[in-house]
Amino acid sequence: MPNATEIATLKTYIKQTWKTLTRSQKDLLTAAKDPKVERQGEQPWLVYVSPREDLDRIQTSLQQVLTAKELQQLELRVLPTEVALIEEHGLLYLPHPYVVPGGRFNEMYGWDSYFIILGLVQDCEVELAKNMVDQFAYEIEHYGMILNANRTYFLTRSQPPIYTPAILKVYESTQDRQWLQSMLPTIETYYYYWNVPPHINPHTKLSHYSALGHGAAIEVVTSELDEQGRTHYDRVKEYYQQVQFDDYDVDLYYDRQKDELTELFYQGDRSMRESGFDITNRFGPFSVDIIHYAPVCLNTLLAKMELDTAEINEILGHSNIASQWRDRASLRQERINEFLWSEEAGLYFDYNFRTGKRRNYEYATTFFPLWAGIASEKQAHRVWQNLAKFEREGGIITSNVVSGNQWDAPFGWAPLNLVAVEGLWRYGYEEDAKRIAHKFLAMALQEFNQTGTLVEKYDVCACSANVSDEIKYGYSSNEIGFGWTNGVILEFLRILDM
Repeated sequence: MPNATEIATLKTYIKQTWKTLTRSQKDLLTAAKDPKVERQGEQPWLVYVSPREDLDRIQTSLQQVLTAKELQQLELRVLPTEVALIEEHGLLYLPHPYVVPGGRFNEMYGWDSYFIILGLVQDCEVELAKNMVDQFAYEIEHYGMILNANRTYFLTRSQPPIYTPAILKVYESTQDRQWLQSMLPTIETYYYYWNVPPHINPHTKLSHYSALGHGAAIEVVTSELDEQGRTHYDRVKEYYQQVQFDDYDVDLYYDRQKDELTELFYQGDRSMRESGFDITNRFGPFSVDIIHYAPVCLNTLLAKMELDTAEINEILGHSNIASQWRDRASLRQERINEFLWSEEAGLYFDYNFRTGKRRNYEYATTFFPLWAGIASEKQAHRVWQNLAKFEREGGIITSNVVSGNQWDAPFGWAPLNLVAVEGLWRYGYEEDAKRIAHKFLAMALQEFNQTGTLVEKYDVCACSANVSDEIKYGYSSNEIGFGWTNGVILEFLRILDM
């Protein structure tokens, strides 16, 4: 068991890290700098402002908090009305302070932010947590959705929708009914982002990831290079040339004669990044076939969104509207049971609506329905019986497949561990939940004691943060900070009463 001094040191690190990772108006130059894209010479860092905003007002307000030297290194532009018209990429303006994950991720991310918000609330940083939820609302109003992150090259995709749990978490602390009421229009707008084409499958009536745009992901081309200078996409082509597999029809995604990845590949690649699980072989190699799947994670989160929106409307006295949202959740739960639940395996699997089959790829997202409370007691028990498939020395592993991707074995991530712990706890498996929380905490603390940092991901088999040599695709670094790890650690300390 960690001692009181170790825990106090860890908590102090997290408290200080929130300040390091916070970006506000006075930090705009820091926020604008992007290590993931190339920059020519000394040209200013670009910051794009929504066409619905008052550019002159924003410029005036920045003059009050930034020095003349800082302002010279920035250029504010009005965002074009169409993404295709953007010729130079930059930061998307957000009005409130927010917390970035850390390292190369120097912007506000979609699902990262939920776990950061949990940590902020736990660490008595409620105003900053509220600012981040307000930031989500601003993105929906001004950029059409909660963004993958606030850079122009992310305008074509969102991330796993954990908006309403964030709203309710902040409301628990503030009890601000007027603020809660103000969230309803953006909740509905964002909900429909996931429930109309191209994100809805007409056969299953379930949602799927389907990013917009064309071509390769900008941030991947310029920053995810190996020691030979090859991009991630170069390594993917080499894989397609050398490896035979039947997970999907590779001809859809790779033109062998031309040695070129198809436009459908890039659509799948961007959609995989919208899922937040970049990269895993959960939907076949590199998950580019994700565009043909109804995923467990997304549809569980949308069921949770429906239940949460019902709860919000009940709090506000809108009982009839609450009933409509509960009906939506019931329908989605029925579809999840029909298409995503495997009675034989006792696990939830993603469903390929192109082939009409579930993909029996054992993955930690099977705990999502428990976390959301939409599993039956029997289903939860079956998942619990399969706990040994996922539990390792350092907590919950993503999958049992070593693919060379960071979202497969032997890696574990703080958010998936929290989802599993909270899901097991909800259904009465408290001792198992505590054990897993303690395993992850002990692993993270062991590494923290050696390095003085918390990081993005861990090898939960070796209980180590030294993961780079095991990752063959995408980026192989293990970023320091790290926002969602900080948040989950604080939640585990609460659960374990430490």
